[in-house]
Parts: sequence; C-alpha cells; structure tokens
Amino acid sequence: MAPSFDNGKSLFDFVVRDGNGVKGIVDLGLSKVPQAYIQPPEEQIDKENASKHGQPPIDLSRLDGPDHDEVVKEIVRASETLGFFQVVNHGVPVDLLESLKDAAHTFFGQPPERKSVYRKEVSPTPLVRYGTSFVPEKEKALEWKDYISMVYTNDAEALEHWPVECREVALEYLKTSLEMVKKLLHVLTENLGVKLDDSKIDALIGRKTVNMNFYPTCPNPDLTVGVGRHSDFGTLTVLLQDGIGGLYVNIPEDTDIGKRGDWVEIPPIHGALVINIGDMLQILSNGRYKSAEHRVRTTSTKSRVSIPIFTIPKPTEKIAPLPQVVEKDGVARYREFVLGDYMNNYFGNPHEGKKSLDFARINSA
Repeated sequence: MAPSFDNGKSLFDFVVRDGNGVKGIVDLGLSKVPQAYIQPPEEQIDKENASKHGQPPIDLSRLDGPDHDEVVKEIVRASETLGFFQVVNHGVPVDLLESLKDAAHTFFGQPPERKSVYRKEVSPTPLVRYGTSFVPEKEKALEWKDYISMVYTNDAEALEHWPVECREVALEYLKTSLEMVKKLLHVLTENLGVKLDDSKIDALIGRKTVNMNFYPTCPNPDLTVGVGRHSDFGTLTVLLQDGIGGLYVNIPEDTDIGKRGDWVEIPPIHGALVINIGDMLQILSNGRYKSAEHRVRTTSTKSRVSIPIFTIPKPTEKIAPLPQVVEKDGVARYREFVLGDYMNNYFGNPHEGKKSLDFARINSA
C-alpha cells in the first residue's frame, strides 16, 4: 500500500520496514521532499558556496619508478591534511569500473521485493544486507540513500551468497583493489617509521566489505542529504564515484585547499578511484593521519551510484596507536580497544561528524 508522505509512521514503515527504500517513494511520484527527509538548516549542503578540490589525481604507477619519493610525499600530505585523495593507474581496469556502475543500477532497478529479501531481519545470509539511510530508527532526519552491503569471507561464499546481479563484478573489484590498498598502507606506515610485514598489513584489513549506494533523484536536493557528516570507521576506504558527483569533504585545518570547517567537493574523474583515511588509521598514526569527515549531496537530475570498499581490522582485533609513533610523540592520544566495541558504538548512533572517535580519544590529549 502506498504511504501517506505526510504521515511519518506510514512513510517509515513503507521505506524502512517493508524494504521499499527511497527509490520506492520516488517511483510513486514525488513533487516535494517528505518532512521525514528534511535536514535541519545547518546540515543542508550549500552547493554554491563549496569550492571544488582541484588537486590532480595521484598516479600510482609512479610509485615503482624514479618518482617514488615524490609520490610518497603526495600521498602522505593528502593523508595528513584532507584525508582524501584520488588515484589513477591503480591496477583496477577502467572497463570493470564501468561494469560496476551498470551492475549497481541493475540491482537497484529491480522491483522492491527482489531487494527487500536482503533486509537485515530476513536476509538468507549474514554476508548481505539491504537497507536505507544509516540508523533510520535513531535519525532525526532520514538520509536519501538505499544500499546493499556485501561482506567478504572468501571467493566461494561471495559467489554463492552475494546478489547474482552484482556478485561477480563486485568480487573482481575487491580483488583487483587489494594490492593497491596494501601498497598504500605500506607507504603510510613506513612514513611513520614503522615497517609492518605483510601479515600485520593483512590484519589491518582483515574484514572487507563492498557496498553499493544508490541515491535516487530528489525533487529538492537543497533540503536533503544523501549521507550525513561522518568519517569511515575502518582503515582505508576505496570509492568509485559515477560521473554525477556530490561528494563533499570537510577541511580539518587551514591549508591552501581552504579554511578549516569549509566543505570542498571531490569532483569525479573518469577512471579514478577515491581513497579516504578511516578512523582506525587516524588512531594507529596517533592522529598524524586524518580520517576524512565527508557527506553526500543528492541531485534532481539523475540517480547516482557510488561503490565503496571498506577495509577494516577483524572485530576481535585490538587497536591502539602504534608504539613507535607514541614514543616519538611522547603521548598516546587514543586508548587501546577491541574493534568490535568501536563498531557497536559507531553503528549504534546516527551520523554526527567525527564524534565516533571520542570512543577511543584520551581526553587529556
């Protein structure tokens, strides 16, 4: 049954509980944004006043040549300032990236009943979850996004349990990205004066998830957000944007990019992948690297997709600043914790900037 757009409970049940998602209400025909999706003014994204990030993408093929040191500097500088950078020649075939976007549109273009079988309450597998917004039960305003989340355990289980519409291409995307992720982590940890062997690097990315995000067209993008202000909680995120754009990053300190607190748009570059630092890397580096606070704007012209890979330690892993970095800094800025506890806190609260880091922060630091 179609919901009343003005009745919060009716809308919530239709979108969240029945699994129709935002796409479900958009497909019914919308002339205005329902009240449940209107963000408070301070959370709305002012597109006109945001600058565009003009830094060229980092060419990762140069890491293996005479320009190695220069490329390391570019990676480190981006990680210490914005926490975001784009890369090309990353080892993931560009035609695979195009196939990924097509697969995402195919999955979300299905009737609601084909997607809602993966809702948390009914999914036939704990490896796949379909949902909408972030923590809809706790949010003051819902986010204008539907998603499918696919946890990787091994190839066989991915090919058995991930949705047939996207399983092969999503798995290939993950597998071809991992070499780049490991290379970047070696660069970033060695810059801290820490040489980690492959088993330690593998422990930092012991759990891997591929998400596909779908942002349907919105009648009034100025009132909504696709994703609210947050940082990713993991180690490194790899993100494929489509050509529409809408990703905004908050500038943590005054730099030549802009002033502290300003929002800068990360424009899509064909064939490039976006890399962003997660909370775990900020903690491991004792605050040297910055997990990027970011958010996503909706659009009125065309539905948008984005496809992140989240690489995180296993939930049982103990996390703390690297001892060599603490020794150099003279103080630990974060306490040791078990990652699963951090995850429970992160996923138990609505998006609120980088507040998730307070869970581990030592107050006197």
